Amino acid sequence: MFVITLRFADKSRAPSLMDDHNAWIRKGFEDGVFLLVGSLQPAAGGMIVAHGATRAEIESRVQDDPFVAAGVVTAEIAQIVPGRTDERLAFLRPAA
Repeated sequence: MFVITLRFADKSRAPSLMDDHNAWIRKGFEDGVFLLVGSLQPAAGGMIVAHGATRAEIESRVQDDPFVAAGVVTAEIAQIVPGRTDERLAFLRPAA
């Protein structure tokens, strides 16, 4: 599982790339990789929870984000190996 933090570096350029960024997010959900996307408050950027891909695949996907490619945000990828979860999130646990 991965947590991707996107922090604004040049927020002034975001509006012109928002449609493309939203299409990139939509594709992440359609591909079954993104589980959750939300805004960092107050207006600091965004965060994504991703699952079902390798680190290399996540890194490639993040580089394809128009915001990342244009320097609107900087991206940080944290990989988490869940040790314990609520049963509703059992699918996030590594296979035994």
